[in-house]
Amino acid sequence: MLSRGNTAPMFFRLLSKFPQGFSFCFAYGSGVKQQLGYESVRSKRNMIDLIYVVDNAHRWHTANLDQNFEHYSSMRLLGGGLIAKYQESFGARVYFNTLVQIPEEDVIIKYGVVSTKDLLEDLTDWRCLYLAGRLHKPVEIIRNASSSKIQNAMEQNLRSAVHAALLLLPEKFTEFELYRAISNLSYSGDFRMIFGENKDKVNNIVRPQLENFRNLYSATFEEFRGCLELPIAGSDNQICTQDLAEPTILAHLNRLPKWPIRLIVERQTSGRYRQDTEDILIGVSRATNYQSIVASCLRSIVWSSSVWQSIKNIPTAGFVKSVRYSWAKALKTFS
Repeated sequence: MLSRGNTAPMFFRLLSKFPQGFSFCFAYGSGVKQQLGYESVRSKRNMIDLIYVVDNAHRWHTANLDQNFEHYSSMRLLGGGLIAKYQESFGARVYFNTLVQIPEEDVIIKYGVVSTKDLLEDLTDWRCLYLAGRLHKPVEIIRNASSSKIQNAMEQNLRSAVHAALLLLPEKFTEFELYRAISNLSYSGDFRMIFGENKDKVNNIVRPQLENFRNLYSATFEEFRGCLELPIAGSDNQICTQDLAEPTILAHLNRLPKWPIRLIVERQTSGRYRQDTEDILIGVSRATNYQSIVASCLRSIVWSSSVWQSIKNIPTAGFVKSVRYSWAKALKTFS
């Protein structure tokens, strides 16, 4: 079980305000997990970000329109069916309602809705590396996954994150640098980092949460004992060592999710001819620039999904809320 701390009673009260047909729910971001440069956890100034995972988006949005009509922009006029289709058609397959006032709790929330099948695909294949990236980091699980498929996919996502991070790291690095590399997988390439986010965001996420990262990845690291030597405990400045032999690099490459491998293969062949995937990965494992090859492919995935999801979010938020949300992000960045 990927438990990440005690769930506050407030979250249970929040859940009661929504249709109950969801299979998993978690909260993330500076509103629930401490980040340097922001006020303390669950500060009233920090919006709480929630993700609802639903088996049937059409049914869930229809019920939520009946219950929380005012949460939606003018897209509510389309009805639950078209909203669900919009959600599942492009971007990161998530539909967000933002700047939702919950006066009884004196908080503001943003919540995303994603279909179970789309979450599973992102966790296992990294097609968007969007919610998969959020789940590389400590989050607050509000309702545990009702399906073992989700739980297994979350654990696979953590293993994939370690494989990818080790491919990007040198032979020796600190524990902090390891968690920073993992966290940066879904930020490197995100176009919002150019102008909408604090450039030290990744450091600010990792530094105050080292113990949470240790708890999150402790079981996963057991599977890497043959190629990764971690400090037993203590300072985040203690040195970690990994094996950089070609067979180990090849093993990491082979265990990357489907979409990064696909991009690596496409870029190495440039579409000119067909070649066995294993032969291509062997060639990459022997290349002196294998790190930049992997990094470039991961950035490409994140860039595409972040651009299209941000465009997608404009009509779901509505023009006024989009401006308010962007302005609030800018104030946080430059404050």
